Amino acid sequence: MKDLKYLLAYVAPLSAFVGLYFQGWLSPGSFYVAFVFIPFVELFNEGNSDNFNEEVEQSKLADKFFDILLYLNVPILFALITYFLYTITYVSLSNWELFFSTLSVGIVTSTIGINVAHELGHRQSKIEQGLSKLLLTFALYTHFFIEHNRGHHKNVATPADPATSRLNEPLYAFWFRSVFLGYASAWKIEHDRLRKLDIPLLSWQNEMIRLQLFQVIYLLTIGLIFGPIAVLYAIAIGIVAFLLLETVNYVEHYGLQRKRLPNGKYESVQPWHSWNSNHDLGRIYLYELTRHSDHHFKSTRKYQILRSYDKSPQLPMGYPGSMLVSFLPPIWFKMMNKRVAELANT
Repeated sequence: MKDLKYLLAYVAPLSAFVGLYFQGWLSPGSFYVAFVFIPFVELFNEGNSDNFNEEVEQSKLADKFFDILLYLNVPILFALITYFLYTITYVSLSNWELFFSTLSVGIVTSTIGINVAHELGHRQSKIEQGLSKLLLTFALYTHFFIEHNRGHHKNVATPADPATSRLNEPLYAFWFRSVFLGYASAWKIEHDRLRKLDIPLLSWQNEMIRLQLFQVIYLLTIGLIFGPIAVLYAIAIGIVAFLLLETVNYVEHYGLQRKRLPNGKYESVQPWHSWNSNHDLGRIYLYELTRHSDHHFKSTRKYQILRSYDKSPQLPMGYPGSMLVSFLPPIWFKMMNKRVAELANT
């Protein structure tokens, strides 16, 4: 019965749907859940660091319930975006309602879109990887599938990683660096792969070309069904989604660095190279993404059995609350820099 707690993750799309349906002060929908309710509750509940024993882990790995929860996000997000595009096309809305409806659906496109795509993208199944790419298409961030799995996990906590935020780097500067350099990195990664196989860059074998084409087809389809204005709103929710993803990236690795060894290589990734959070609501809402240290330590470990490590650096608040603070660089630096310094001295 305890596993049913993950059904709470569906509150995100439900709250966005309610906002779209009723409009008015309910328009922000998922914003209320993600950035008001959860951060407030987590101020009074730090969660727990308990881990499962081997027997329980195996039981949870064998339970398809956890996989089905992820798969259902695909039709749910498709339906929500379709309803959003229908609403902004055929329902008379104020500018205020349009703005907050777009923000709300963009948040969901990040939480059950990119976040679930991230989990599925680490799976070995081609079907699950395909679902990952489909979810990333809704966010117009398909290159993430390549750069994250073959770039970020290799270079995390080093200067070579665009998605690792640096000490005293403001969030807004990080957005530009991570978005544009991450996109360029994905092209380079795929180019290097094809070169080793002696395959031309301009080839259907180039997955970056295929992924960009899928995004174009997605937008063209929206344009044909709902019109050109709807295309702009589809782009808008994608931008909201991937900027929230990059905000999570910013929080996850802020100021952390792997040591360079005498041979010029970096030490292997350890649990102390990612910021962790055991706050319960954030863990459920983000499918355990907040136990990020273990994810980087063993990226193939499924979300339902991610572990907490004593040596993992802990954020002073949950991920949603930390994301809010990161939008205010002076306060973020004051809260986090001393923690980074303490880790560097241990």
